[in-house]
Amino acid sequence: MNAIYREITPLTQNDCFTLFSRKKKVFDFPLHYHDEFELNFVINGAGTKRIVGDHTEIIDNLDLVLIGGNLPHGWFNHHSQDQEIREVTIQFHRDLFDDKFLRRNQLSFIRTMLQHSYKGITFSTKTKVAFKERILGLVDKSGFDSVLDLISILHDLSISGNIRSLSTSTFSSELYQSNSRRIQKSYNYMQAYYTQDILLADVAKVVNMSDVSFSRFIKKRTGKTFIETLNDIRLGHASRLLIDTIQTITEVSQKCGFNNLSYFNRVFKTKYGCTPTQFRQSYAGLRIFI
Repeated sequence: MNAIYREITPLTQNDCFTLFSRKKKVFDFPLHYHDEFELNFVINGAGTKRIVGDHTEIIDNLDLVLIGGNLPHGWFNHHSQDQEIREVTIQFHRDLFDDKFLRRNQLSFIRTMLQHSYKGITFSTKTKVAFKERILGLVDKSGFDSVLDLISILHDLSISGNIRSLSTSTFSSELYQSNSRRIQKSYNYMQAYYTQDILLADVAKVVNMSDVSFSRFIKKRTGKTFIETLNDIRLGHASRLLIDTIQTITEVSQKCGFNNLSYFNRVFKTKYGCTPTQFRQSYAGLRIFI
């Protein structure tokens, strides 16, 4: 069967981070995931297809992403024709920043950025240009200075603005986190029962709110309606099944709480810009054969 490759990185418990700097003509590493955080910077990659979780995008000349632990990702040549692609990959432990340390006020922006990275995040063109020399400069650094520079880069990225999330939250194996107790509780409920029929009244009751109040509340706090939020959760699980299994589209639809196949196809295409079948085909050949 086809599977997503689990990479065992060379990062040891005695290292703060590891860095790879490569010049290449092709991207030939399969779709993969690993426990560590990864900051990846690509130069001269225009036309390359980047996959992070269930998100696919054709990148520009510069690409900079931060990927949380255990989130599948990969870069593939696609339409890229540049003969001198430069790639700098920085991997660091999930516990490089102790949780207690991250809760200090001065680390709040890094903490938020790392939390968001479980979906994969990318940065604005302005930020990519501004950080190019700093990231390339890390290649020649070592020891304590290199650690200080990495922390400085991560902090400045966390306050750079225009950070964009990539993958659907439920595609990742990491837990969704919200600063709102009620949003967190409602999300946890929908995550637990997404395979079943869930009504607005069911979730409103869980957070002790009226139907109307909760409907307004979730829209205001998340920018999405209740049904949009529920569909996002279901679609995240569906996209994972489409990649990881050979179950039929009908089976995937039913297992993810969509009892109407035509409705599933419609909302899937609205979110991903393609049908479930086309989505599955887009991952063909990007995984390893087991």
